Amino acid sequence: MTTTNTAMAMESIVGESVEQLWRWSATEMGNAISTGLISSREVVQSCLGRIEEVNPQLNALVEVRPDEALAAADEADRARSSGQELGPLNGIPVSIKVNSDQAGYATTQGVTAFQHAMADQDSPHVASLRRAGAILLGRSNSPAFAYRWFTNNDLHGRTLNPWNPSRTPGGSSGGASSAVASGMVPIAGGNDIGGSVRYPAYACGVVGLRPTVGRVAQTYHPDDVDASLSVQSMLVQGPLARTVGDVRLAMTALSDFSPRDPAFVPGARAPRHARRPMRVGLVRDLGVAAPTPEVNHALDQAARYLSDVGYLVEEIELPVLAEAYRLWYLLCMEEFRLAMPLVNEVGDQGMQKAAEHYYAVAAEWWGEKPTLEQFIAGYARRGTLIRQLAEILEAHPLILLPVSAEQAFEQDADIASVDSMRRLMAAQASMMAIPLLGFPAMSVPTGLAGGLPAGVQLLARRFDEDSLLDAATVIESRAGTFTPIDPRS
Repeated sequence: MTTTNTAMAMESIVGESVEQLWRWSATEMGNAISTGLISSREVVQSCLGRIEEVNPQLNALVEVRPDEALAAADEADRARSSGQELGPLNGIPVSIKVNSDQAGYATTQGVTAFQHAMADQDSPHVASLRRAGAILLGRSNSPAFAYRWFTNNDLHGRTLNPWNPSRTPGGSSGGASSAVASGMVPIAGGNDIGGSVRYPAYACGVVGLRPTVGRVAQTYHPDDVDASLSVQSMLVQGPLARTVGDVRLAMTALSDFSPRDPAFVPGARAPRHARRPMRVGLVRDLGVAAPTPEVNHALDQAARYLSDVGYLVEEIELPVLAEAYRLWYLLCMEEFRLAMPLVNEVGDQGMQKAAEHYYAVAAEWWGEKPTLEQFIAGYARRGTLIRQLAEILEAHPLILLPVSAEQAFEQDADIASVDSMRRLMAAQASMMAIPLLGFPAMSVPTGLAGGLPAGVQLLARRFDEDSLLDAATVIESRAGTFTPIDPRS
């Protein structure tokens, strides 16, 4: 389609209903705003209308300031009309998670005791979005301390999955995934140290990217608080969106320097191009939890789509991830144990019970009280596992694997019992293994099964997000997109 035809088609769509602009992708919004076909104010008004319509049912966004958002939209429109150089997200609505600092908002972490913890400056990734022209439209819900795969806390309440309220929208970026899937915002910010971008995206049928550690500048704690070693070496900020193209667009804004992040890698270069045809390692079972038939079907679909366009897909074993998943529960959880007095003081009962169950299962591998020697040896082993996975990715620059061994869990399955938590931890093995090793990965929807989203995960070499996005685009082009949707009851 020519540029003229595209513009005519967009004008026709706009003419049908400005109220439905919330349905558009961020890319479509940006193109139309930049050409003056629509205004940012119209887009923001449309998204605010959608929020008013569906957020009372889903509780995905816990703070929205319409006047502030509309004023920012007007500023974006003035920048365009005056011929200023525009950022890649100029005029596009984006939500920010409640555990990320946004100037003038409380960084609540979903904790009642932090409801007045006002941030006086943006976290680096939030500042990047603001510089790119994004309209920061609302604060998305998260479990207390971003600790669970379920989004519920005493301060903000429970967020529901728009596909099925009895299933989790994921965690910890469950407010983000629910908001994107239901059309409140086209892009949402999330963070991931144990699946908190990839799993919510999977649970709600949207796209979520966990970048390489060091790709996106961030802070997680106030600057005067020392971040733990696991946070410095494993946590990342990443976008959720309804399309792969919108995730790619968000990354153009997020890949921005800040001196405040000690792990940021300025000017990081992707690895050399992989040989063609690109070899993809298909991993069905990490040796921890057998995937359900629905998960296997999604893998088969994605493998077929990639094969059809020339990728060479072959099944492989990947035991390094099984070892890395258990090691996460030593290195991250033993560091987090230092925060347990605060958790027991101000955390809600759901988080406290989840922690109790996590530690009970981890003790089966590491003992009730792991020693300093175990911890030091664990970090030494981590380096070896990173090298092993890097070598595997030289032979297979892409890995296709499950996001989870199951579809979206039933609500609060993590706190039902230790046995239930053991099942969830096994199903989520790759959610922990990949952050421990610091590699990029993303979740991509492939369809529906039993009324719930299905999808797959892609894993690539460090700083090779482009290969992830390219393969995800192939899958999306065949599978289609499944959101935005009206919430199901």
